[in-house]
Amino acid sequence: IITGRRAERLKEVKKEIESTYSCKVITLSFDIQNKTATFEAIEKLQQQKDCIDVLINNAGLALGKAAFDQADIEDWDTMIQTNVNGLLYISKAALPLLKGSEAPHIINIGSTAGKEVYENGNIYCATKFAVDAITKAMRMDLLKHRIKVTAVNPGAAETEFSLVRFKGDGQKADESYSGYVPLTAGDIANTIYYCTTLPREVCINDLTITSLSQANSYYINKSK
Repeated sequence: IITGRRAERLKEVKKEIESTYSCKVITLSFDIQNKTATFEAIEKLQQQKDCIDVLINNAGLALGKAAFDQADIEDWDTMIQTNVNGLLYISKAALPLLKGSEAPHIINIGSTAGKEVYENGNIYCATKFAVDAITKAMRMDLLKHRIKVTAVNPGAAETEFSLVRFKGDGQKADESYSGYVPLTAGDIANTIYYCTTLPREVCINDLTITSLSQANSYYINKSK
């Protein structure tokens, strides 16, 4: 089951997965910032599925990289609405389907930015600190339902992240990854796969992953 705002992109990914792995893919196109749309999408899913085994909360973004006094409040609102509220909406909506699984697991994608604040990271860091706290709360509150909850906290990964952060400025995005080898989306996917295929009684609670060149949220050794 794949979700996202861009319906055409979802169709492309659906076609690729189905042709490669000979499996059925369900697409749900909605904006996770929209509470009503999120719950309606999951209600639609309940008509097709009795349960889901794994929920991967991967929706998130950074917008801008300005000092607190110079930052755009609209950017703040978008980050909070997506990174925090969106995660809450989809998790709450999906819980009935997760409870129907024999091995339910929630994966929340956090960040090294949720471990240490870095300069000009302000509200993005705050949202990822919130994800960390929400993950801990989920793990405690859902323990009685035997739902695993894992936080995977990536460092710098070369995806569309920086292109979005710098609002389409490709040069700035490329500069974010110059001088070192960053993580890839595949690295994070492999890590998630590992966490979800462990024995039933084993749960990785919190995992931080960076490239060899990165020590924490703000220190990266750029040798080139």
